[in-house]
Amino acid sequence: MTLHCAVLDDYQDVALSMADWSALARDIEVRSLQSHFMSEQEVAEAVGDCEILVAMRERTPFSASLFARLPRLELLITSGMRNASIDLEAAARHGVTVCGTASSSEPPAELTWALILGLARNVVQEGSALRQNGPWQSTIGADLHGRRLALLGLGKIGAKVARVGQAFGMDVMAWSENLTDERAAGIGVARARTLGELLEAGDFVSVHLQLSDRTRGLIGASELRRMRRTAYLVNTSRAAIVDQAALVRALHDGWIAGAGSDVFETEPLPADDPLRSAPNFLGLPHLGYVTRRNYEGYFQEAVEDIAGYLQGRPLRTLSARPAPPPR
Repeated sequence: MTLHCAVLDDYQDVALSMADWSALARDIEVRSLQSHFMSEQEVAEAVGDCEILVAMRERTPFSASLFARLPRLELLITSGMRNASIDLEAAARHGVTVCGTASSSEPPAELTWALILGLARNVVQEGSALRQNGPWQSTIGADLHGRRLALLGLGKIGAKVARVGQAFGMDVMAWSENLTDERAAGIGVARARTLGELLEAGDFVSVHLQLSDRTRGLIGASELRRMRRTAYLVNTSRAAIVDQAALVRALHDGWIAGAGSDVFETEPLPADDPLRSAPNFLGLPHLGYVTRRNYEGYFQEAVEDIAGYLQGRPLRTLSARPAPPPR
């Protein structure tokens, strides 16, 4: 029996070219879907015939109600080994095995610096003016050397961002609830004792925390007001860590010099979202993990996950469902 597999949210239409799917051709019929589905009903109508789905990061949430709409689904694969938008308990209740793939922390760290440099040197404004025959030089850039980089979080990505900041000659400080003096000293950064101390000291504040009940809404209006009016806020982690309404107000009222974000609470970002027109805001469409090496890893391991499942030996499992018998 041929099984049906769909790759969701393949915006660039590259999933089938980033890996060798031919090893599955005898058992699996694979299709790639480029359009994002805004409702569970749309998802169910598009892939209700599928036994296998491949999800790209957290673009399509998988709730208990969606699993109930997909009775044929047996295997769900997500890029990365953590996906907060998949209800793993519901997956297990509906008999769905969930597997992941490896993911590199280098691309999001690199993109953080694209945002920092873009904001500091007004790259979009000046580049657009040049292409449109506008004014030749209309801004004055912000310096990095000798300024303070303030990091919320010093995990894998935060540590990489810290080392680049040090290479630029920046003074680096970090804070999180779990950060220790030993961890900070090992990377050569100062540890702020409180979030407020970090925000008040930073010229560039960059968010690298996981989203949880503790971090949701961590940066609100009062925290943004504690930042310097000349400071910039960058978020490549999760949008909900920063109160989006407060951020819009901070940009309009000049509480901070500017902000950059690669993450949004609703993605794709709605056409009428106020961030699209906020002053001194540099936004990107969640490109942090979107690089060739990452994508090749995601889809090559997705093929491996499917092959392992068919052989009764699921790989990189995220759910507790027992392994199925080999087909």
